[in-house]
Amino acid sequence: MEIIKNIDSIPEDLSDSVITIGNFDGIHLGHQAIFRKIVKEASERNRKAVVITFDPHPQKVLQPERRPFFLLTPLDEKLDLIESCGVDAVILITFSMEFAGITAGEFVEHILWGKLRLSKLFVGYDYVFGKGKGGNAEFLKACGEKFGFRVEEIGVVKTDGTITSSTNIRLSILDGNVKLASKMLGRPYDVSGTVVKGYRRGTDIGYPTANIQSEKVIPVTGVYAIIAELEGVRHRGVINIGYNPTFGNEEISTEVHLLDFTGDIYGKTIRIFFIDRLRDEIKFKSPDELTRQIKKDIEKTREILSSLTADMLHTSKL
Repeated sequence: MEIIKNIDSIPEDLSDSVITIGNFDGIHLGHQAIFRKIVKEASERNRKAVVITFDPHPQKVLQPERRPFFLLTPLDEKLDLIESCGVDAVILITFSMEFAGITAGEFVEHILWGKLRLSKLFVGYDYVFGKGKGGNAEFLKACGEKFGFRVEEIGVVKTDGTITSSTNIRLSILDGNVKLASKMLGRPYDVSGTVVKGYRRGTDIGYPTANIQSEKVIPVTGVYAIIAELEGVRHRGVINIGYNPTFGNEEISTEVHLLDFTGDIYGKTIRIFFIDRLRDEIKFKSPDELTRQIKKDIEKTREILSSLTADMLHTSKL
């Protein structure tokens, strides 16, 4: 897949392409439906399938003071997922305050039409763009009639009755509903991070844990059944996200225990796939009571993960 980072250097062979445009954080089922559309239509018409997206995410530029904004898919991961959908090229536009000042009309006239001479544009049902969010699907259709390109709006995709969107996935993760988030993504939600030394209290009670640091959005405090990928090998595991209230910790930690695993993994990169939430974080009266609960958590995790096939555990199909 070709990646173009300079809109003034768009190759001529991308003219007359079938295009979609958006932030596409998460590359969820709704995004995938759009990508399938542009790839299919481009193939049928012997054109290129092109995605226009932005970096950094506009939220980080437009509202930096609002709150920390956690991505579902950092740029490298997003590009990999787009490529896996069969897209031919990505035009990566640097989003800045200067770019945010471009009106919807200017964007269509000078970029979509002026630089690309696009053939057809697919957009999501709620897509808005341009200064003051002045552009939407109806605006684009009117522009298409003026310049000579077609526009198709893709309808809502729902998962278990919930609109599949980056916002709803983010909210589901923050609420601990990783099963719903994973359904909307079409794959288990995952985070990658470096294993660092924590309090090591798990080791003291017979269940060694690895503390994880990651830049992606982390689910709400609690205990989760997971699959962990370490050096290309996947392991069943349990992760505790929280403050370890039994020991009175004041800083949040993300500690994973790999089942049936021994070895030193400090300093290594680990990838965590969230499968299901087991329970809230609980303050126990004693370490012995905590140990008994951990045994129950592990038993429940083995039961939940037993439904996963060996193929899912050992290949990229997760």
